[in-house]
Amino acid sequence: MVLVGSRADAHVQEVARRLHAEDVDALVVDTLAFPEETRLSLTEDLAGIVVDGREVGRPAAVYVRGLHAHPLAAKVEAHDAMDADWRTTLTAFREKSALLLGVLGRWERLGVPLYNPPSADWGMHKPAQLAALQAAGLPVPRTLWTNDAEAVRRFARSGRVAYKPIAGGAATQELCEDDLTEERLAALAAAPVTFQELLPGEDLRVYVLDGAVIASLRVVSASLDFRQHEARIEPVTLPPDIASACVKACEVLGLRWTGLDLKRDGDGVPRFLELNGSAMFLGFDARGGSDVAGQLARALARHARDV
Repeated sequence: MVLVGSRADAHVQEVARRLHAEDVDALVVDTLAFPEETRLSLTEDLAGIVVDGREVGRPAAVYVRGLHAHPLAAKVEAHDAMDADWRTTLTAFREKSALLLGVLGRWERLGVPLYNPPSADWGMHKPAQLAALQAAGLPVPRTLWTNDAEAVRRFARSGRVAYKPIAGGAATQELCEDDLTEERLAALAAAPVTFQELLPGEDLRVYVLDGAVIASLRVVSASLDFRQHEARIEPVTLPPDIASACVKACEVLGLRWTGLDLKRDGDGVPRFLELNGSAMFLGFDARGGSDVAGQLARALARHARDV
């Protein structure tokens, strides 16, 4: 069993602990420590993969928490290196990413169950993700990704609008009149932004694993962006049609497992905001009474026993 991510990551640690309780050996490929400490060698053979001197070949399954393959990735400390020589630093991260993705690609080619596989990466980009869900007949909010000021003004005429970064990293905010000034919209020349109809209903977090809903939670918050502002997290039973839609969304994007964020519109219809390829779950387990960690570890352990 292989866990891909930082040894210091609480989610990696918890999954490793749960696997140990299931008598399953887990090897952590510490991507945060690569290439400074973690040693990784590949040969021309598809299964020629050696991690820290250990031949890994074809593992029973792989949990992918994160690659830490970009200067902006969580927990990556690259500020000084970027200041000193940004070009060399970016080149080094590019090489790191190429090798790590090569390892994951080999495992996928070998038929190893990956949670989640690199072939699903295309769907982690929100403009592709929501369009794919909408094309599959799943409900999503009206959304505009743009750097065109006039397009934003037209979009804002239809009602209340929220805006947020395309790739994440900042809180969702409501668009106001001051945001529609020439000076404010001129910032779009620096980077495009996501604009989305503001949904007034409750927030839902749903976890899907191997084609089944394993947890569904209601997040109660007074904030537009509930992250770090959760008043309560409560278990909730999804109607069968909503549960089926969540499973379908996972299938559309080629994910073995995910955490989905949904929000109800003015008519009470849950609309898909995001499917995360490496969803956090410890906080939801602790406050919502779910056991996503245990179910994920048991799913991984079953693959080990089937080998």
